[in-house]
Amino acid sequence: MIKKLVLGMVGLVALTTLAACGSSKANEVKTIQDKGTLVLSVSPDYPPFEYQTIQNGKNQVVGVDIDLAKAIAKKLDVKLKISTMSFDNVLASLSQGKSGIAISGISATAAREKSFDFSNVYYNPVNEIVVKKSDVNKYKSLSDFKGLKLAGQTGSTQETAVQNQIKGSVLVSLPAVGDEINELKGGKISGVVLEDMIAKSYVSENPDLTIATVKIPNLKSNPGMAVALKKNSPELKKKVNEVIKSLKASGELEQIIEKNYKASQNVK
Repeated sequence: MIKKLVLGMVGLVALTTLAACGSSKANEVKTIQDKGTLVLSVSPDYPPFEYQTIQNGKNQVVGVDIDLAKAIAKKLDVKLKISTMSFDNVLASLSQGKSGIAISGISATAAREKSFDFSNVYYNPVNEIVVKKSDVNKYKSLSDFKGLKLAGQTGSTQETAVQNQIKGSVLVSLPAVGDEINELKGGKISGVVLEDMIAKSYVSENPDLTIATVKIPNLKSNPGMAVALKKNSPELKKKVNEVIKSLKASGELEQIIEKNYKASQNVK
């Protein structure tokens, strides 16, 4: 009798535990809604996707990814809180529960998918090499970068591009794109590997720089930009994908990208 009672209690505890686990997965959206705030992890040095500018006398973080995050917050009927940090801390912040989503020009790589959920891709970038305008004629092929230092942002897929696609070059990992650009302008490195829209934005701000005519192959295996979520967030992922699908179908996402690209050209 006692044994049956104990077994029954164990079974009840197990069922309760399973129900709680299932509930937590199903209610991640409700958890955010109960808090009334969606926290976004972002590294604001990727114009036009995320960057800082002065609006009405205040420093503001703006860009494509910020507009996307606002649309997600609106879908959830909550306020958006922007938490800024270096790129190599963006996903760490998400995994530590300090944020609900991370949108920072993040590529949904197979390695990252082991630790995080990702939304559908909202933008497919192409990598470019930013060089000094005075040096652009030196580079006719990727082999011309052999033995030269190329920068890739710490923790980014551009690091991988330098290592795997520009054979013989020397990778210099730096925490922020601004640091990479400064190292290039100072002659300490020969180029910076950036996503196309970001490369164009920095070149427009720096007349002594340009995009190399030699191109990095756009591999079919290259993942596009996606919203990063905590692992096992099916309900939140569904909501985020609904937002992306709607913005794409209406043409609004393309308008958001164009609007922010033009706006970023005026930021000096």
